[in-house]
Amino acid sequence: MKKFTAVMLAGVLLAAFSPVFANGANEGGGGEKVTLTMGSWRTDDVAQISALLKEYKKVKPNVTIEFKPTINVDYNATLRLQLESGTGPDLMYARSYATGEKLLMDGYFADVSDIPGLKSNFTAGNRAPWTAADGRNFAVPFNAIVQVVYYNKDIFKKAGVAVPQTWEDFLAVCDKLKKAGITPIANGLADEWDINECFMMGILPGFVGGAEGRMAYQSGKVPLNDAKMVSAFQAMADVAKYCPNGFAALTYNDSIALFATGQAAMWVDGSWNVGAFKDVSFNWGTFIPPAPAGKKAAVCFHPDTGMAYNKASKHVQECRDFLAWLCTVQGATVCAEFMPTGFFPMINAPIKIKDAHANEILALTAGKLQDARFVWERWMDGSPSGYVLMNQGVIAVMKGEKTAKQAADALAAGVAKSYKP
Repeated sequence: MKKFTAVMLAGVLLAAFSPVFANGANEGGGGEKVTLTMGSWRTDDVAQISALLKEYKKVKPNVTIEFKPTINVDYNATLRLQLESGTGPDLMYARSYATGEKLLMDGYFADVSDIPGLKSNFTAGNRAPWTAADGRNFAVPFNAIVQVVYYNKDIFKKAGVAVPQTWEDFLAVCDKLKKAGITPIANGLADEWDINECFMMGILPGFVGGAEGRMAYQSGKVPLNDAKMVSAFQAMADVAKYCPNGFAALTYNDSIALFATGQAAMWVDGSWNVGAFKDVSFNWGTFIPPAPAGKKAAVCFHPDTGMAYNKASKHVQECRDFLAWLCTVQGATVCAEFMPTGFFPMINAPIKIKDAHANEILALTAGKLQDARFVWERWMDGSPSGYVLMNQGVIAVMKGEKTAKQAADALAAGVAKSYKP
């Protein structure tokens, strides 16, 4: 995937605030009153997204959009059932790559390729996660997230350690913290997904060489059990001893609490939680999981959410108008203001992010290789899926049930059964 260049730190010119709609209408407008529904996997964002949608109503007073999220882990199955039964929402969050593409191919997502502003205001790289193999776009890029390491600056200062610049430095920091009686890393295994998506896929770009490295695996040029992949699994095995006692039973929320209460020095997670620590009693910051010595710094800047519309909606034009608004600087600016902190617009324009910590995260991505989560583009389906195989491998090496080589071999063998390069 091409480097994401969506969000930069700068002011927004008011002169750019004129939205363009699919039907050529200007701001405002009359027409019959229409209510649209919006599906999402973000149940935590009701207040923020509802506020965003109220801002859109100022642009289209006759259109009301109701935000109706589903629990994250149930979203894919629930959305498909709704679409198959004819009860699907008008607008909906779209997963990137294969998961979203299948809903286009099955006739549920509409083709949005001709939405005004989509191709002129988003780079090809930023459109790619929601572009099907046949070239059709099935969603407008809505937001991206960054995998980071949250760290307690006060603990670091007291322990006399600095932000690590290489993976070897990271392990050395963990070792020094542990010897000082401090739990270095808050992460656990109980919920499974987070150790895979946030930690393993957070470090992988630095271990395999960003998007170019990932594409070498996808094309079959490099086997999934090569030395780089083995080293990534070994890295996960190495951090296990720096996680809390009983980490295998530690949930995602337990990990958040450990870091938020100062009981752990670091927590590897995503930018979406940057707002969770605004009231903690210590100074904190973030850094990108460092690459091994001699490798280029790389970051998982993941295209998290696209916005699609239901091909069977009774209000197609209103759906298209909303997507067209998202493709304007005005729409992206409103999204940046009202979207949950740590989610970044992907439009190719200077958008100001208000939160200082979110700006810090965004600044950390500059000048680094960037890529999406490792399995998202190619290996999310299949039986077993690449996602499941990697997740199983990470948990096994951290529990000491497999060596890094065995985990990489299992990943390669499993993927070979379900996928062809």
